Amino acid sequence: VQFKKCFTGEENASDKNVVTVQKCLRAGGKHNDLENVGFTPRHHTFFEMLGNFSFGGYFKEEAIEFAWSLLIKEFSISKEKLIITVFKEDDLSYAIWKKISGFSDNKIIKISSNDNFWSMGELGPCGPCSEIFFDNGDKINGGMPGTKNQDGNRFVEIWNLVFMEFEKKESGMFKLPGKFVDTGMGLERITAVLAGKTNNYETDLFEFLFKKIEQETNTKFSRDTLIPFRIISDHIKSIIFMMSEGIIPSNEGRGYVLRRIIRR
Repeated sequence: VQFKKCFTGEENASDKNVVTVQKCLRAGGKHNDLENVGFTPRHHTFFEMLGNFSFGGYFKEEAIEFAWSLLIKEFSISKEKLIITVFKEDDLSYAIWKKISGFSDNKIIKISSNDNFWSMGELGPCGPCSEIFFDNGDKINGGMPGTKNQDGNRFVEIWNLVFMEFEKKESGMFKLPGKFVDTGMGLERITAVLAGKTNNYETDLFEFLFKKIEQETNTKFSRDTLIPFRIISDHIKSIIFMMSEGIIPSNEGRGYVLRRIIRR
């Protein structure tokens, strides 16, 4: 979102290719994960999004090659554990994935819904996207992407490659002045994969907080206290992040979001 004007042509990007580690808060508006926190292995109000962006430097083939190379060659993730989705009308991305991965048709799934057409909101830059899922194995419940059971925990989206080509305006859909790349990979999710865990809260991003909560509350972490421990640890991260940015509790705007999280 911070690069919106670079996509629309209102501003020139300082560099053609950019990488980011972005602090994100989801506790209101279009993306609101507040009520899910603690009850699933992967929802957070605060998380860190790893991204790479290109403003005319490269497009689909290079972005897909970079993603594949990082996951398979650098992170040593087994290709057998990955599933790819593409927007149904994006034949080019499908062909590139076939060439780079060597996957059969049942491992590159064409999705016709908005799950594979990403937009910043009702209006603004948007485009087809390609999502990379990690298979946690058949011991975890959940169906393949695009099926009725896709919201289970077996297949977890770890990276989304968005190909920004269009802009939604009230008068219709228009082409952007160029073809851009916008990708996002959740730090917490990829950390869990690399640690061999099926739950973000079982990684060292949260373990130190669990120990501190035990000390402060004189309460043992157990099956019975699992959900409160997750909620408290997640919300502590959100509170510290917001206050470190100069936000303080109030009755309106961002301050009210902070107040709601503290109260919860």
